[in-house]
Amino acid sequence: MADYHFVYKDLEGASTQWDDIQRKLGNLPAKPPAFKPPSFTPAEDEASVPKDKSWIDDKNEQDLEDLEDDPDLDDDRFLEEYRKKRLSELREAAKVARFGSVVPISGSDFVHEVSQAPPDVWVVVILYKEGIAECGLLMQCLEDLATKYPATKFVKIISTDCIPNYPDRNLPTLLVYNSGAVKANHVGLRSFGRRCTPEGVALVLCQSDPVLNDGQSVNGRSREAVIDGVRKRFIETVVMQHEDNDGGYSSD
Repeated sequence: MADYHFVYKDLEGASTQWDDIQRKLGNLPAKPPAFKPPSFTPAEDEASVPKDKSWIDDKNEQDLEDLEDDPDLDDDRFLEEYRKKRLSELREAAKVARFGSVVPISGSDFVHEVSQAPPDVWVVVILYKEGIAECGLLMQCLEDLATKYPATKFVKIISTDCIPNYPDRNLPTLLVYNSGAVKANHVGLRSFGRRCTPEGVALVLCQSDPVLNDGQSVNGRSREAVIDGVRKRFIETVVMQHEDNDGGYSSD
């Protein structure tokens, strides 16, 4: 004979009076909280977000070009004008800040990369050879400056590829070009002081010409502004080095 039985289950989270008494006496564990689904929050509609200058600033060049036919901007003359202004700024910055590293070139590249560079571009050329410690030291300084001043063109070339039989005793040699002409040349590290640092090299480069350009201004920064910035970093570097040297000193 089949054993017919069933187990009665109440609604989830429900409790009987007997269970409540047993829980008060500590004979049953606490009743788990009833399941409550999280409240529904609809996703924010991008189209409903108010459009302002910060909304434009978050766009890249391609996004700003795509907004040209946006009907919402047609109704907001200020935002449309600001879009055009911002797009122009991005294009100018991309055009000016186009370098940013010390690029190796060969003798056959020299005329195109250096002598024929546009008149608004200053070119810094280092003649070097591998294995010469002074060349490595100056190269590190130029790599740092190339990052800080991406609108100035920095190139490196093995000395004898540029000038046959160029003596190693003159290395490293730094040449500064503009409009196809040599504006300055520095043989060895003597020009850059006892300690060759990026700040010291920058000061020498900008002594008479606005060689360094960070690309932050459409018209380029003045030589005085660059020198002021370099001097400030130079002082900060000296102070930090002095503090590091005195770090282990104690008056006790």
